[in-house]
Amino acid sequence: MSELEIQIKQLIIDSLDLEELTALDICSEAPLFNEGLGLDSIDALELGMALQQKFGVRVDAEDENVKSHFSSVQALANFVAVHQREQEGLGR
Repeated sequence: MSELEIQIKQLIIDSLDLEELTALDICSEAPLFNEGLGLDSIDALELGMALQQKFGVRVDAEDENVKSHFSSVQALANFVAVHQREQEGLGR
C-alpha cells in the first residue's frame, strides 16, 4: 500500500466522518460506492471537495472518467498521482 493510498484512506475517513474505520479497514481495491465501502453521491461530492483541498485536484462531474477515478482508493491514488506529475511538469 502506497503512502498516497494511506493518505486518501485517511482523507475518506476524516472528510466523511467514518470514525468507526481505520485506514487498514479500507481495501485499496474495493469499490467505494454501492457494495464495498457503500458511499453515495453526497459522499462523492464531499470527497471531491476534500481531494481538491488536500491535493489540489479538480474533479469535473461532467468528465466521463470521473466514475472510474472514484471506483476505488487505488484508482483515486492513480488519479491524484497523475495530477501531481502534471503539475510538476508545468512548474518546470
